[in-house]
Amino acid sequence: MFPGDDDVERAVSELARMLPDALQPLARVAYDYRWSWSADGDAVFRAIDPDRWARCGANPLRLLTESHRATLERAAADEALTGRIGRLADELQRDRERPWRPGAASAHHPVAFCCAEFGVHGSLPIYSGGLGILAGDILKEASDMALPMVGIGLMYRTGYFHQRIDDSGYQHEYWLDADPDRLPCVRLTGADGRPRTLTVPVGDEDLVVQVWRVDVGRVPLYLLDTDRPENSAVGRWVSSRLYESSRPIRLAQYAVLGVGGARLLRALGIEPCVVHLNEGHPALAVCELLAQTRDDADADDDTAWQAVRHKLVFTTHTPVAAGNETYARDELLAMLGRVADLCGDRERLLAAGRVETAGRDPRYGLTALALRTSRHANGVSRRHGQVAREIWQPLFPGRAVEGVPIAHVTNGVHVPTWLRGPMRALLDRHLGPGWLDRADDPATWAPVAGIPAAELWAARCAARRELVQMIAGRAVGDRLRRGDPLDYARAGAEGFDPGRLTIGFARRLATYKRLHLVGLLPERAVALLGGERPAQFVFAGKAHPADDEAKEVVRRLFALKRAPAVAGRAAFLEDYDIALAGQLVAGCDVWVNLPRPPQEASGTSGMKSVLGGGLQLSVLDGWWAEAYDGANGWAIDGRVDPDPHAQDWRDAHTLFELLEQQVLPMFHERDADGIPQRWVATMRRSLMTNGPRFSARRMLREYAERVYVQG
Repeated sequence: MFPGDDDVERAVSELARMLPDALQPLARVAYDYRWSWSADGDAVFRAIDPDRWARCGANPLRLLTESHRATLERAAADEALTGRIGRLADELQRDRERPWRPGAASAHHPVAFCCAEFGVHGSLPIYSGGLGILAGDILKEASDMALPMVGIGLMYRTGYFHQRIDDSGYQHEYWLDADPDRLPCVRLTGADGRPRTLTVPVGDEDLVVQVWRVDVGRVPLYLLDTDRPENSAVGRWVSSRLYESSRPIRLAQYAVLGVGGARLLRALGIEPCVVHLNEGHPALAVCELLAQTRDDADADDDTAWQAVRHKLVFTTHTPVAAGNETYARDELLAMLGRVADLCGDRERLLAAGRVETAGRDPRYGLTALALRTSRHANGVSRRHGQVAREIWQPLFPGRAVEGVPIAHVTNGVHVPTWLRGPMRALLDRHLGPGWLDRADDPATWAPVAGIPAAELWAARCAARRELVQMIAGRAVGDRLRRGDPLDYARAGAEGFDPGRLTIGFARRLATYKRLHLVGLLPERAVALLGGERPAQFVFAGKAHPADDEAKEVVRRLFALKRAPAVAGRAAFLEDYDIALAGQLVAGCDVWVNLPRPPQEASGTSGMKSVLGGGLQLSVLDGWWAEAYDGANGWAIDGRVDPDPHAQDWRDAHTLFELLEQQVLPMFHERDADGIPQRWVATMRRSLMTNGPRFSARRMLREYAERVYVQG
């Protein structure tokens, strides 16, 4: 169906030959991440060797190749397990055989979805945070909807950084090599069996790029990799590290992603119906597409630019300056001069990427380039669409803000990935067969109204117990590694209570996310943890290695750790990743989000929390500004304040007032059967209002019906 099928089947056959006969169906499953959102997928692999599954980071290829032969033989002799393996393999095979969804995209002309990072699964470490996880959810949902799509990204050999926190609370970073030969992916080869390669001009070097394929259900994700012996040491490093700190290397990455991605599509014979630029990083695809269009049709410049514009759509994900990096002319051309020349008119390209339209020192950026060269652009929530129109209005002189051509498609999350454990079992039981295929329909969620309160509450308590068990093991390990006193380390294992209100704050630790609000009123924070009916907090998140201010926020929070009530009732869990995120959003009762408005483009961690029955306490920004209805959670004023210091103090007071006066009392308000009826009613309302509206199915359906359709 897609280029690389033969390479995948060859890898599957090689793996199958290494396995006992009864386990051989797992060879095909291991090379298709569709297992990761099957109800029994993770459990099947875990059952083979739970300890090895954890040690290999839930990587099925490593599990099957690193487990002892005796372990595999024992699993093959377990008839119950082999029956589950057969059912899982059959489920994935039936999924691959479904017909494609009719529409603008077809099997011969799929959507090409281009992004700098993809958060498909924790065992594929090519993501850093929300942008990548959203991209991974889009590929998964495209597979579920049978929407023809291919993904284009980069194979980062060392990925994003891992995090360690010292005993003062300061973050340290380290990187680990991810050998693609030990990942569930295959390298594309030609008829001669040698790796397929292409070249990309970067600086004075023609980088040789090889290609890996990862199967995300029915969607192939092609990953470009410059770690080739033909390249210089610097050239080999280009695709090594996600969000590399070197600005020239980042520019080189964008050339490989954009130009290389467009050349890859041509080399593989894929003619996309539309190229979706997810954030500005792949915008240099414009240059190669222009060159191809001129060569194919012998078109003049104006005709070529118009043809390319007709093919491109663009999604911007952040109103924060750091997410819309700009460059001086000389800095840009030093790495991308030959890329710019692909357009035929270097100055026209620079004009398309120019951000400042006045002054003697203009700047150039990929977001501006994407906005000017795409036929459609959108933000990722209703409010973000408005904010983006205000920010980028100078690119469209003569237009009022309302007329700036930036719409919005609010983000959503892939329900089968993020709905897990007790809540998934409960909803599967009450919402009927095949309900996940209708997850964007409010009628699908209507039966939640009839789920007995006792069952909803039991599912919530079971999920919290699972989370507390995880925290107990992980917190003590984190504390011992950083050399904390033994009594403090033991408190992490013994202090968390599965019956206690559990509040979560976990996300990328940019300063605008305002984790520091929790520590602005330390007496109230400690009192909340140490009161007659105490709460417990769990925190997680990474600050960018160059963001010293964000690192300082965590360090200041750690200053509270020696208060008597804190050790066993608050924990910062290190090295936040997809796996940890899934456990936190499933288990926390309340999910807190405190962005400084209007800097939250969307936010999706809260959407995931909704699926587990968690309730939101959030600033009215991003997605929550359109989700909150007064009865499905709690809200903090989202108006913009020109005095950020005053706003921080006001919002910190509001946060603790809500926790003290509304959240905690409602949690402990129980009927004769021990059920907090008002809390459960709010859970019901949250599930029924937010479940369908913020599903990836609704999001991707909007893209398919409103954006990918060419006018």
